[in-house]
Amino acid sequence: MSKLIAFLLLVAGIIHLLPVAGVLGGERLNALYGIALDEPNLQILMRHRAVLFGLLGALLVAAAFIPTLRSLALFGGLVSVLAFLLLAWGAPVYNEALRRVVIADWIALTCLLPALVLHLRSN
Repeated sequence: MSKLIAFLLLVAGIIHLLPVAGVLGGERLNALYGIALDEPNLQILMRHRAVLFGLLGALLVAAAFIPTLRSLALFGGLVSVLAFLLLAWGAPVYNEALRRVVIADWIALTCLLPALVLHLRSN
């Protein structure tokens, strides 16, 4: 059971690490999200967001190998994924790049929910 939890956390962690490339600047952010981020202040905010995703992704990956981190990582991962999915669901329309992010977050959710159940059963 612990190996399955670890695998599920790794998948969710990798999904959360993908946006870290946005730290590299506006061109990378444009490619990730399919929107022009020409305003410097918005680029700073989005690059900071990439750093935060890196931290959460690193926590999820670490929790795959350090069981004492799993509760915190699962909580953080679920809050992140559910918040984004709810925001996207409430939006009238979004572009193709964001649709890929929605799909990735659904995949992360399908990893995090069973990992949470297994984690709770193992404690």
